[in-house]
Amino acid sequence: MKNKSTELSIFDTFKTKGDQLTGEAIRQRHIISHLAKEENSLLMTRTAISQDIAEKNNTAWKNVYSGVFRDLDEILLPLKIVEEAGRLPLKRGPKALQEKGIPFYHLTSKGFLVALSIDEVKNKTGLLRDFLANEQIMDKELEDSIRILLDISPNFVFSIFENYVKAYCDGKIKELLPFELLQLERILGKNFRIQKELLEGFVSLSASHRKNILRLLGKFK
Repeated sequence: MKNKSTELSIFDTFKTKGDQLTGEAIRQRHIISHLAKEENSLLMTRTAISQDIAEKNNTAWKNVYSGVFRDLDEILLPLKIVEEAGRLPLKRGPKALQEKGIPFYHLTSKGFLVALSIDEVKNKTGLLRDFLANEQIMDKELEDSIRILLDISPNFVFSIFENYVKAYCDGKIKELLPFELLQLERILGKNFRIQKELLEGFVSLSASHRKNILRLLGKFK
């Protein structure tokens, strides 16, 4: 089991408030989604991330900074979800700080996998194609299947990643990578058996019966 102090908390909810995410969960989601979209190093520092969160919550960025600092240094960096990408030179401030510069960050391959599980992340289709291009999936058949499914049912594909990362957060799997079919079968077995049964049954139906089923499913929003 992971130490709670270094545990990814993006799915944590309040015990007494149903599915409401904790402040820590929301903040970690924001850090990951922010780094998933940014390419400008000036916008990938702790301060820039804090300012972005503060702007969305109508508060002062200094009120957010300590939480962002802790999430990065004590959780996201040790778990190798985020890594330092370089340092920006400083023209003002203490000499030692000017020499070291200000660190900025980007997502690792693990980080992009986590980003695929978060609703707040935009352009997940593009992120997934980049993730697959980096050969993070060892099983070529699994990779090809995900590419096909991405075209016909992206919501289904991203639900796979959501359940996979949630299993990691719950301590059911030790490592996010490599992304393997064996791991998926172990943690997603029941749901996937149901979906497989539905798909196999659907393709065996006559055209008229398929229309009936699609009409029924279309009533669910």
